[in-house]
Amino acid sequence: MHTPSPPVVCYADAARCIVADIVSHRLVAENTYRLRIDCPEIAASALPGQFVMLRIPERVDPLLARPLAVYDTFTAADTEPSNGDTPTEARRRYADFIYTVQGKFTTALKELAPGAQLLVWGPLGNGFSVPTVDHLLLVAGGIGQTALLALGRECLGNKLYGSSLRSVPRAKRVTFCWGARHGGLFGDVTDFRDAGMDVRLATLDGSVGHRGTVVDLLDELAQTEDLLHPQSIHIACCGPEGMMAAVARWSAARKISCDVSLEAPMACGIGICFTCVAKIRDAFGEWDYRRTCIEGPVFNAMAIDW
Repeated sequence: MHTPSPPVVCYADAARCIVADIVSHRLVAENTYRLRIDCPEIAASALPGQFVMLRIPERVDPLLARPLAVYDTFTAADTEPSNGDTPTEARRRYADFIYTVQGKFTTALKELAPGAQLLVWGPLGNGFSVPTVDHLLLVAGGIGQTALLALGRECLGNKLYGSSLRSVPRAKRVTFCWGARHGGLFGDVTDFRDAGMDVRLATLDGSVGHRGTVVDLLDELAQTEDLLHPQSIHIACCGPEGMMAAVARWSAARKISCDVSLEAPMACGIGICFTCVAKIRDAFGEWDYRRTCIEGPVFNAMAIDW
């Protein structure tokens, strides 16, 4: 008999829909841009791993909004992403997003200059929930780093997101592993280094860092790190589906807990259209479809029917 999953918090109920001004917009890597918008209602409440839906006002092609992970948030006093101020010092006002140009929406988005406006609703999704561990291992492929910076910063204690009353477990170490096709695709890596993370890079062509995939990088890490106590390590992962499936297998073989942030195509972002469903297994081994925008985007990697 199939046992339904417990009810989830519907973050869409508390989401805000606003028209936000673009504050800055710059190229950070090959075909990759960093966008900052003025959205206090969203910036003050966004948690690591959550996302927003973005749409260009009065544009009908494309008609639907697109999801972008919240990369980081800042106060009005912040001038650099590595500032490190805590949110108790001032209310968060700005939110940053990083995207690659791939289709009609991002092709149009990259042409917008500071002062232009976007229709934004969020924050959406359940975000990351990290157990108390000594070593947090962040694993990104492609543009997957966008979902992981805030998590690493928070677990190292140099930034807190959302309510100042939140209690977040601290990790003794945070290692960030990022894989890409070539070195020109890495943008703003200093954000992770300045936050105090151990940064390790891999490229398929060997132009930067380890030659190979990010899973090859994990194998290299396993040779130099103490993985004898897997209960003291947790992995948070985001990137292409095949890469996340490989990381899920790697972690399962070593009995290391792993959460992944799925990058499913979305049409509404609030659970109405059911276009972003994923096959998720419950504790009894039965599977059912779960909406990435509501029950996700973060899921236990072992529960996903890859």
